[in-house]
Amino acid sequence: MRIALWFLALFGVAVAAALFAGDNQGTVTLFLPPWRVDFSLNFLLLALVASFVLVHLALRALAALFGLPKQARQWRAQQRERSLHASLLEALSQLMAGRFLRARKAAQTVLSQEASLAQAGVQVPQSDHLRALAHLLAAESAQALQDKAARDEHLQQALAVSALRNTKTPPEAREAAQLRAARWALEDRDPQRALERLSELPQGAARRTLALRVRLKAARQARQSQLALETARLLAKHRAFSAEAAQSIVRSLGHELLTDAHDDTQLQRVWQGLDASERAMPELAIHAAQRMAAIGADEATARSSARAWLLPGWERYASLSDSQRLRLVVALEKTLHTGSEASATEDAAWLARIETAQQSNPRDANLQYLCGMGCVQRQLWGKAQQLLGQAALSLQDPTLHRNAWKALAALAEQRGDAAGAEKAYRKAAGV
Repeated sequence: MRIALWFLALFGVAVAAALFAGDNQGTVTLFLPPWRVDFSLNFLLLALVASFVLVHLALRALAALFGLPKQARQWRAQQRERSLHASLLEALSQLMAGRFLRARKAAQTVLSQEASLAQAGVQVPQSDHLRALAHLLAAESAQALQDKAARDEHLQQALAVSALRNTKTPPEAREAAQLRAARWALEDRDPQRALERLSELPQGAARRTLALRVRLKAARQARQSQLALETARLLAKHRAFSAEAAQSIVRSLGHELLTDAHDDTQLQRVWQGLDASERAMPELAIHAAQRMAAIGADEATARSSARAWLLPGWERYASLSDSQRLRLVVALEKTLHTGSEASATEDAAWLARIETAQQSNPRDANLQYLCGMGCVQRQLWGKAQQLLGQAALSLQDPTLHRNAWKALAALAEQRGDAAGAEKAYRKAAGV
């Protein structure tokens, strides 16, 4: 379409020129005494147009001639700039390929080329950003080569470049340097330094997944379980882990927090600091109950707290794994000891729960054992004898198996059955 329009315009110009110049009889007379020169008007117009074109072309040629040195300088600067970017790409490629010496050499080449261009007065776009990135690549290579002095020097220079006023370096360059510094501190087994580096990050950058992963590792190295647990919760919220991995990490950190508690008040505070979903984990509830018994807390307080913590897991007993069931039974057994009269109602309620669960699962040897031991504590000798006798034939755990036979031996002694007691003791010794 455009070509057709051009042809139409050309035809129009040709027609207009033919109409104007075809019958034009005008002349132009130039008097140069003692001569007189007559020109056709058409010829004069053509001569003027041709003169204008020739002068314009001559001026363009002169401008191009005098601009050759400038163009040569621009071409050389462009080539050096291309070489600078090529060196930067080479440094990045060599670093990712694990060739750290070559990567550091290429990064240093970038720095020398950028300095040379700056001295020559050539303004490279994003020169500050390039320089900061080159320093960071050189520092990363030095870290891989265990050259900590060179690493720290390049890191400081990268941070200094990104901190300059009126710089065009984006804030991500400084954040990248701080994150890498935190990772290097972790590799040097200096978690406190890593946490300090992370604390220097802006709030938004500090909540990124990469920063949270570094903080989690640093907190675990520094044994700051509370900080590690909070970070793990954020990572789980950001879906940085699978659901199973997140649950495993949170469970492990909660286990560490409970282990670090040294008195019942601190243990209660740690337990209340856990999320509801974390307190519902049977492993944490069982460990908390065991810690409460281990730290020597008041017996009534320890028993009441342990029962309250174990209740959610007990209500989900049927969905637990075999190992979880076993640990839950062992933990509950320690709460069955007869307490004061004030706790008699609670003891009876728990014995009723255990009996209900045992009747719902009559073939579960662990429940038979637990119910039998509860009957012993409540002095229900006949029922205890029946349940423990059934459990002793099916229990797989050696400790529970041994305890069942010992309890049967004690019951036999109480009845005055010396032969039965001796047989039960032999069974217990043989487990």
